[in-house]
Amino acid sequence: MAKNLIGIDLGGTTTKMAFLNQQGEVLEKWRILTDVSDNGSHIVANIVKSIRQHIEDSGKTPADFIGIGMGTPGTVDRENGTVSEAYNLNWAASQPVRKQIQEGLGLPFDLDNDANVASLGEYWKGAGSLEEDVVFVTLGTGVGGGVIANGKLLHGVNGGAGEIGHIAVQPDGYLCTCGKRGCLETYASATGIVRVAADMAKTFNGTSRLAELEQTDEKITSKLIFYLADNGDILANQVVDRICFYLGLALSAIGNTLNPASIVIGGGVSNAGNTLLQPTTKYFQENAFPSIRDTTKLKLAELGNDAGVIGAASMALQFR
Repeated sequence: MAKNLIGIDLGGTTTKMAFLNQQGEVLEKWRILTDVSDNGSHIVANIVKSIRQHIEDSGKTPADFIGIGMGTPGTVDRENGTVSEAYNLNWAASQPVRKQIQEGLGLPFDLDNDANVASLGEYWKGAGSLEEDVVFVTLGTGVGGGVIANGKLLHGVNGGAGEIGHIAVQPDGYLCTCGKRGCLETYASATGIVRVAADMAKTFNGTSRLAELEQTDEKITSKLIFYLADNGDILANQVVDRICFYLGLALSAIGNTLNPASIVIGGGVSNAGNTLLQPTTKYFQENAFPSIRDTTKLKLAELGNDAGVIGAASMALQFR
């Protein structure tokens, strides 16, 4: 009988896990809360326990699986199988994740940065699955990315390839957590969009529900801003236009450098759909080199929350 794959998508709030077949079809998926207490010391143990339980419950043994792949926040040392600087997991110091999971489950294991892994998912089974050259950008709490060239995920000399969120789009702009100013992440992430809206509301003159909400203690979200823009709010539309300008500008630089077949936009912010995609495409085309403009297409991701576990599982195919 054909062996299956295990994919893990480790996040700061929840950890998603799945069993898949070798064709990339999800057979079973579940999630557990990520326990970041005690410096994140329970995270890996909880993952091992949960997977072991699900293997048992499905009437299988570890021998029925080829291996395990995982996407994780933070800085990944793929050679040594460690993760560090994953601050939302309370992992400041290096964590021997590969050693712990291989010892706990007795299966070969590989890991990579979560944005890279999500890009592998879209490349294998989603919006980029027919192309060998794809760039994936994920707009969530932060902005991440992954670059696939000639069918291979690029890591760069120090694992830093695909740091799309740190392309500078505004000289002397907002201060980023990375220490630089004007990074795309400070404008096009979910938190960045809210920040842009707050600043633009200060100088806005006119009638706008968003402007009214900014003057109250109402919690503003990027989802609300796109909703108001869809419903004709003038300020919300101005905010979306500015965000899409910055995103289109950054993506044109990527297009001019790599000329991929597609640039796939995913992450929670991409749920705005065409309200995000159409103006971003306009600004991409205005700033891209003519031959790039004609060949590189912007697309929305297709796999949603499953991109991480699917991409992670695809990494286990190397153990066949």
